[in-house]
Amino acid sequence: MNIDDYRRHSPYSDPGRHAALLDAVPPDIATVAATARNVIVHYRAGGVELPTERLDEVNCRWVDRILDTDQSRFSLPLSAERPTADRVAGCCRDHALLSVAVLRQHGIPSRSRVGFASYFTPGWHHDHVLAEYWNGERWVWADPEIDPAGDWRFDGYDIDPAAGLFDSAARVWSAYRAGAIDPDVYGVAPESPIRGAWFIYDYVLHELAHRQKDELLLWDGFDAMTDDFADADLTLVDEIAALLLAADDGDEAAEKALADRYATDTRLRPGSQIRTISPFSGTVSTVDLRR
Repeated sequence: MNIDDYRRHSPYSDPGRHAALLDAVPPDIATVAATARNVIVHYRAGGVELPTERLDEVNCRWVDRILDTDQSRFSLPLSAERPTADRVAGCCRDHALLSVAVLRQHGIPSRSRVGFASYFTPGWHHDHVLAEYWNGERWVWADPEIDPAGDWRFDGYDIDPAAGLFDSAARVWSAYRAGAIDPDVYGVAPESPIRGAWFIYDYVLHELAHRQKDELLLWDGFDAMTDDFADADLTLVDEIAALLLAADDGDEAAEKALADRYATDTRLRPGSQIRTISPFSGTVSTVDLRR
């Protein structure tokens, strides 16, 4: 993909009948991020206890469905403040996706980036999704989920890729394969068993999908993913991780190779249906992505 490909919506970021809501949001990153936080609350880290019947909102998946849910409660511009407890239940992926949707709506190249953040819990690397946009000169990492009023001690809207605050899944995988990190401190949370090498492996595939504008839920799974590391195709993910890192360094041939492999290798992308595992109930279901 080239930069202009990221100006256009994916099926996930397309607001559909809600386009005017996104048109009304000024496309500077601070406003875009504040809008995403106003619409979406993290289902387990948002500081509120959401009722059980609301938790399935985390599976809205598409921006138009997220906005359907929001507008069913608030028939208002996205800038009008929503009570925290009444915002749409989501996670970092949804904050990033809604931000990407607003930016694309204004023709700004943008995409979501999947990896691990070290700034939430000392000594732990949480799975996380950032928004990334082209500022006319370079790609910029921004975390729309975090409020800049907090004591973060770094610019959350221009995160330095060299600072080690956030690492792409590909970079983490490559470090693991080099024996440079402990994979067991990379996962959902310190108290969760969802962590380790198999989880990083799957996240490389998530990173590829998001880069190709299939902005999947973090609990989606498809062909090459596995929860049994004995079945993992390590060579395949080594190759994809190397291409992702080269593409990040500006290698156009690597960028093209990623797009070509994604288009031709069915192991690397979801088909018309995808399996998903509820993050709060553990229920496995199949979703038709063709809607």
